[in-house]
Amino acid sequence: MRTARSMLLASATLMFTTPALAQNAPAETSPAVASDAEPAAEPPADNEVVVTGTRAPGRSRLDTVSPVDVLSGDTLRAQGTTELADALSAVAPSIDFPRQAAVDGTDAIRPATLRGLSPDQTLVLVNGTRAHPSALLNINGSVGRGSAAVDLNTIPTVALDRVEVLREGASAQYGSDAIAGVINLRLREARSGGGANVTFGTFATKYDAARTSRSLRDGESVSFSGWKGFGLGNDGFLTLSGEYVTRQPTNRADIDPRGPAPQRIRARFGDPEIEQGTVYVNAAVPLGDSGWTAYANGGFQQRDGESAAFPRVADANNLNAEAVRGLYPGGFLPLIGTRSKDYNATAGVRGEIGGWNADVTVSYGRNTIDFATRDSANSTYGNASPRDFDSGQLRYDQLVAGLDLAREYSLGAAVINIAGGAEYRREGFAIGAGQPESYDRAPGADPRLASGAQGFVGFRPENEVDAHRSNGSLYLDVEARLWDRLTIGAAARGESYSDFGETATAKLSARYDVAPWLAFRGSVSTGFRAPSLQQQYYTSTQTLVTGGEILETGLYPVASDIARALGALPLDPEKSRSYSLGTVVRFGGFSLTVDGYRIRIRDQIALSENIQAAASAQVGALLSPFDVQAARFFINGVQTTTKGVDIVAAYTWRTDNLGTFNLSAAANLNDISVDRVPTSTAALNPAPSLFGRNRVLTIEQGTPRTKIVGSVDWRTDTLGATLRAVHYGNVLQPGTVLANDVYTGRNTVIDLEGRYRFNDNVTLALGADNLFDVYPNTTPASLNNNGVTAFPYYSPFGFNGRQIYGRLNLTW
Repeated sequence: MRTARSMLLASATLMFTTPALAQNAPAETSPAVASDAEPAAEPPADNEVVVTGTRAPGRSRLDTVSPVDVLSGDTLRAQGTTELADALSAVAPSIDFPRQAAVDGTDAIRPATLRGLSPDQTLVLVNGTRAHPSALLNINGSVGRGSAAVDLNTIPTVALDRVEVLREGASAQYGSDAIAGVINLRLREARSGGGANVTFGTFATKYDAARTSRSLRDGESVSFSGWKGFGLGNDGFLTLSGEYVTRQPTNRADIDPRGPAPQRIRARFGDPEIEQGTVYVNAAVPLGDSGWTAYANGGFQQRDGESAAFPRVADANNLNAEAVRGLYPGGFLPLIGTRSKDYNATAGVRGEIGGWNADVTVSYGRNTIDFATRDSANSTYGNASPRDFDSGQLRYDQLVAGLDLAREYSLGAAVINIAGGAEYRREGFAIGAGQPESYDRAPGADPRLASGAQGFVGFRPENEVDAHRSNGSLYLDVEARLWDRLTIGAAARGESYSDFGETATAKLSARYDVAPWLAFRGSVSTGFRAPSLQQQYYTSTQTLVTGGEILETGLYPVASDIARALGALPLDPEKSRSYSLGTVVRFGGFSLTVDGYRIRIRDQIALSENIQAAASAQVGALLSPFDVQAARFFINGVQTTTKGVDIVAAYTWRTDNLGTFNLSAAANLNDISVDRVPTSTAALNPAPSLFGRNRVLTIEQGTPRTKIVGSVDWRTDTLGATLRAVHYGNVLQPGTVLANDVYTGRNTVIDLEGRYRFNDNVTLALGADNLFDVYPNTTPASLNNNGVTAFPYYSPFGFNGRQIYGRLNLTW
């Protein structure tokens, strides 16, 4: 963390030692700039202009053809969580962020979902520019298995002015991944002012597992964050933001019934230990009197995470732990360390050329994840084994260059906005091997012992890869407002990829304002998602000994000889067709939007089950030349249909003596069905265990079918409070057979925060998330034979219980 701490120290020095610059700077240039001088969670005004889902200027969130949620930075910061994805899921019912555990790297780099679809089917933008995904591929039994998605938690809430969530397919407008919708993170813009806050939190809870009941406090967290605005010239700005977070792990494991008495809790099941530092910058400055503006933004984050694997008990039933009893007499708990370094930088110019508004942008992003296995052992080395291992690295980078042009024409009463542009994108993905002891076997080792480090086997030299691809795209986007009542939009996009060829998408949308208080809107669109480089090239293998023969098992790229022998084919892009129909109602301080949708996805990419050589004589013959016992790989062929309704209502009530009340209620009713799954490959028809029951049910019921959020925010000059209730429908964590299914149950979580404003510069907030200490259903003892998974980790609100926190906010 030394680099991150140094950058944060430099940021803090700039923030706190240059008040004279802020005092003499002109007013901020953007009316949407969030100011921490108003720490309450005030919703955006209905007339606030949005830029997501439309390229026509001046559209407010209630005037758009497509449904767009606008979530202010103040709303996201008025919570106890230090994670952006968690804050979004608490206020936006269409977003889900399960706090999964015991799933290796996904413990520390967790994906979020929109409308229950795969995490990589939502496009994330930063100031309108495509963000880069994480290098991590989720390959274990988590929600979003098989996806490589953008890590929303790399951007701290202190750096944000607002978040715009487009709840509609938009591949024709933005390209690959926008099947479920688009999340646009809008950075803070300020020429002056500044703020800083410190937040302390801890979980104070009591939980009842199948074999134990415990009252405890853990998961202590401390967060320091701040921002500072500087003026650049007469009209430019530079906004610097920074955050440092340290969070201790939580543990909600049950008693481990294995091993000698007395039995005890050996596992660690909950949030990982986290230490991270983040710095963000956002700037823009006019280029003289040319009418052009140069802009830039970027950020860096380093996150060190440490989670736990399953505990190893040293007894005759666990030969791997017994072989290292000299190192760990009572068994051991392997820890999985991840160091994620995330960089992104964007620069561009915007202005006018021949009557056209032009924007030229170049953006680069990179994510590296270094894995370490600690407090572990390679049992084939016996008591001479190392305890800590360098287990390898994943790396992803992305370069994007784009040109956007837009022009507005007036034809009588009609106003037509024409936009078009081009984009070039280059991606790279690499795997680096770990140290030999993290994956190999000691010469002459007992054939019954597993190879590599226990808990997380390192990447082998045979797994190393360095792959790249590029693509180019052209788009045209037309939006016409006719007679002040009818708005019609059309968009088309063509893409060409260097690895799988060409694809095209289109979108038609319309809105009709029956009256100033009532409007109807709808759209039909096609979409696509290109297979990620991670899905095409990721590989992870390990060796084992069977019958005196060293065999291999693992996940193989579709282009490998092993996968092709089993009939794997090159991956095609996922294709979708989306329909939506909705209404907008507004009068006085009240607004209501209701939007129904239907999304059909074909050729969806999924990770197969392990195909065992013992499954059939044919499979055994195909794998025998490679000395492979079992293999899995990515496949196309899953077809799903998602149907649902989004409802969002808001009302502002201003009183003479009691202050202002902002009331809101929102709901997402969502139903996903798997219509078809692949049952064969090019070589196997049928293929054994290609797509399991639990994979189907995870797609259908692994996220809430019903989620309802209601909140009341009250503000006076000195006092404020926010009360929020979130209801989650029943979620299934499926097993391979019906008897192993676990349900979370229907749950309602209450959050409460109170604020006192001492003066214009100092505000104190005290709050509790999950005030009444609600937990999902307990995992039965019969399904938790090692005490680890005491609660279903598919739970959409986690399983940590009540968190209490305090936040001190300073502004200047």
